[in-house]
Amino acid sequence: MIANIRMAISTILGCAVAAMASVAAAQPAGYPAKQITYVVPYPAGGAADVFARALAVELGKRVGQTVIIDNRAGANGNVGSSYVAKTAPADGYTLLLGSLSSLAINPQIYSSMGYDPIKDLQPVSLTHQMANVLVVNPMTPYKTVADVIAAAKAKPGVLAYASAGNGNTMHIAGETFKMQTGVDISHVPYKGGPPALNDVLGNQVPMMFNNLPAIVELVNAGKLRALAVADTQRAKQLPNVPTMEEAGLKGYTSIVWNGVLVRAGTPPEIVQYLSKQVAAALSSPQLKKTMEDQGYELLSSTPEKFSSLLQSEYNAMLPVVRKAGAKVD
Repeated sequence: MIANIRMAISTILGCAVAAMASVAAAQPAGYPAKQITYVVPYPAGGAADVFARALAVELGKRVGQTVIIDNRAGANGNVGSSYVAKTAPADGYTLLLGSLSSLAINPQIYSSMGYDPIKDLQPVSLTHQMANVLVVNPMTPYKTVADVIAAAKAKPGVLAYASAGNGNTMHIAGETFKMQTGVDISHVPYKGGPPALNDVLGNQVPMMFNNLPAIVELVNAGKLRALAVADTQRAKQLPNVPTMEEAGLKGYTSIVWNGVLVRAGTPPEIVQYLSKQVAAALSSPQLKKTMEDQGYELLSSTPEKFSSLLQSEYNAMLPVVRKAGAKVD
């Protein structure tokens, strides 16, 4: 089991979506006076990027300035995250898309990231979470999780799975799958989710764990076959796909959260203002419906509760990563 992220968030936040949007937030004098940059530390086209672009539009409406996306991919989110944490001014004009993977898992597998996610970044608000799904190319013979396990046991080390990179939740999902089933399958890391997915679609690599929003349409179009959802409940977007537990892997979940952060030292009044505006943007009926239909589960939080979750997850990931045996290849 990677981590019961839904339980962790529920415990710390008290509910899945914090009721913050209706709370008035004083706008800091003179802020924002220019466009805001939202750094996505992953390639364009992935599930996190798609969500960020939709959120940027709604957030821009509420702050009265354009919010532009800046994709700075590399090292499983370290490149873009390090830029915000160490280079961008602490003035609230550069936001970061942070995730469980980049902020809590990376520190456990990289000897040096160029920044400290706890000390160098200031959480603003959670935005969403999403489950990973085990998918295979439909040209493969695998129809169930049991089929994958049987094939892997028949030819140890031959079967391979793709991921968005070392330390990504897709990687940890695969390593945990290996550990829990006792199989030997090879990890093929890519520089982001989209190129990994493209090779699964092309059958260069037979399978991967990927975020639900990234694969829903492809599964429904018959371009991928979904074998199991790594959540405690079935996804409403894929009602006929079993959970991992239903497929025989007791307690197996892989759920990743995402949130907005800024550089540490950003004025507190700007952090609080941004937090309220992110919550307001997430409450947009159109955004909510569009994103939830794709498999995103929307969340929002105060900076303080997001900070608490980040510290908790940072501590919790060390034994999980060690047990899964994940490392930078």
